[in-house]
Amino acid sequence: MDDNQVFENAPIIAWIHNISKNQIKYLNSQISNLNLGHEIRYIMMIYDNPNCSQDDLVNIYSESKAKIAKSLKKLEDNGYIIRKVNPDNRRKYMLKTTPKGNELVPKLREITKKWQKEVGIDNDDHELIKKLKQIALNSKKLIEKEDI
Repeated sequence: MDDNQVFENAPIIAWIHNISKNQIKYLNSQISNLNLGHEIRYIMMIYDNPNCSQDDLVNIYSESKAKIAKSLKKLEDNGYIIRKVNPDNRRKYMLKTTPKGNELVPKLREITKKWQKEVGIDNDDHELIKKLKQIALNSKKLIEKEDI
């Protein structure tokens, strides 16, 4: 069986996973000197959502607390984010990008736009994007409902 046939017969979740992984690979190839991996996603999320928490990232990316914590430590050590104690809950941290992080994110956005254009995502895909967001939310709700 050739690669194209296997890919064609793969479940949709495999395609989504492939897109996600390949986007990160592409972003990293464009900024390889920074030695960031999936942390790229986290820094962009923190930039877009100042004062979000580690738990927010755990929920959005469905990653373990340990993996997120390790990535946040790397971003903090490299000067891209800061963690401040949440005054409403001293056991949680609020995350914010630093000036260095604020400078990086627009560059990442430009690379992302280039990637989207190259892979065929354009301005006419609003309905598809809306549908994918809804599927992601439904998936999250199902897991929470089933207490998985």
